Amino acid sequence: MPTAAVFGPNEKWRINRNIFVLGFAFMVHFTAFHGAANLQSSVNTDAAAGTFTLAAIYFSLILSNIFLPALVIKWLGCKWTIAVSFMAYMPFIAAQFYPYLHTLVPAGMMVGFGGGPLWCAKCTYLSVVAEPYAKLSGVQVEVLVVRFFGLFFMFYQMAQIWGNLVSSAILSSSLGEATRFMNETVIGAPKVEAFVNLTQSLPDYGSTCGVNFCSGSSLHENTNLKPPSPLKIQVIAGVYLACMALASVLVAVGVDSLSRYNTGRQPMAQGKSGFQLLAVTLRQLRHKYQLLLLPVIGYIGAEQAFMAADFTQAFVGCAYGISNIGFVMICFGVFNALAAPVAGAVVKLTGRYPVMLTALLLNLCLLSSLILWRPDPDQWLLFFVLAAIWGIADAVWLVQVNALSGILFPGNEEAAYSNFRLWEATGSVLSYASAPYLCVRTRLYILLGLLILGFGGYTTIEMMEYRVKRRHHDERKFELVANKADQE
Repeated sequence: MPTAAVFGPNEKWRINRNIFVLGFAFMVHFTAFHGAANLQSSVNTDAAAGTFTLAAIYFSLILSNIFLPALVIKWLGCKWTIAVSFMAYMPFIAAQFYPYLHTLVPAGMMVGFGGGPLWCAKCTYLSVVAEPYAKLSGVQVEVLVVRFFGLFFMFYQMAQIWGNLVSSAILSSSLGEATRFMNETVIGAPKVEAFVNLTQSLPDYGSTCGVNFCSGSSLHENTNLKPPSPLKIQVIAGVYLACMALASVLVAVGVDSLSRYNTGRQPMAQGKSGFQLLAVTLRQLRHKYQLLLLPVIGYIGAEQAFMAADFTQAFVGCAYGISNIGFVMICFGVFNALAAPVAGAVVKLTGRYPVMLTALLLNLCLLSSLILWRPDPDQWLLFFVLAAIWGIADAVWLVQVNALSGILFPGNEEAAYSNFRLWEATGSVLSYASAPYLCVRTRLYILLGLLILGFGGYTTIEMMEYRVKRRHHDERKFELVANKADQE
């Protein structure tokens, strides 16, 4: 039997370095992925190639999460699984140089197949290195796991900011645009007539953008929906490819193999096989609480897909310009990152239900505003306000429903979280796949109905839990009274 490894006095520093490098590598990698994904529905519009690519990513991610992680980690180990999985994302970026349906969709499938092992290996690595760190520092393993995950996600959530900043900076430039001089535009045209034609050609954004937007419509004549020059897309893709290559090299060179800290532990891949995990996941649906959670989990996946595909194209891209999508999504990312820890702190003071009710009210106001609002580029501040509100509400749903899945099913967390990943991804796939066929108004009404249904299911769970606790309290009170009567 292997003996436990003996570490030197600098090992704590080395473990911290591994976590910092891993977090930084994920930030660099997802700077590229998030930046590219947010532009797909607006830039690759021929045959709805961008939207179908996003659907392909989440569809293959469902299969990948179930069947691939244990097998790939067993073959490669956690460190090399992360490095190789990063490379599985690169064809998606490379396909932007030749963006057609037959190139983008297979590349998107590669992203999904790489995503399952990637995230599983990351979680395993952080959990395992917490054990030797706990022995060296005297801090409990559970506390260190939370701390390491918090540090990691601090880096990861910044990727949304940098990725959108890169794309917006390049799209706002004059790369690949033909410069037209004054004497080319005014010869033979009276100044007054030119001014009149200019004022008459301003499009009515409210009639074709926002809630009135339909992907298959031929009525979109405003220049905001004109795809950027190929040179801009190629420059963006080149920068993103360099980011992904750098991330893979950082992990390969700067992160220690987990075998250094894995001595004496049971092999990581001796968990459930893909088919066993699928069976446990489906068996979990016999639990009434799990069935009641399905609508709100599906809503989380659907609203995230709507944000990435419809809000960016129908509202921001159509009315405010494709070059501004990144800036608006930066606002979403910042508030999404800030809201998660704040909501967790508030839950400790008020309980879970008031926080969830606040998220419901925010989403109801948000979806109602999107239905009633006619977007106008002069109202640019509203794009950022709506993105900020969306970021706050999304963070509350994601964190609290994730936590609730673990709280409600003690001892069955693996099946509960597997259900969460499965039905969240299913909601995203259905939302992306239906985007080219349904107008935004219809999709908003579907989201609204799913939100109300989901919150109804969640409220039912809270009421059932309250009754169980109340009955337990009454029984305990009766026992105390009976014991007191016996003593008298």
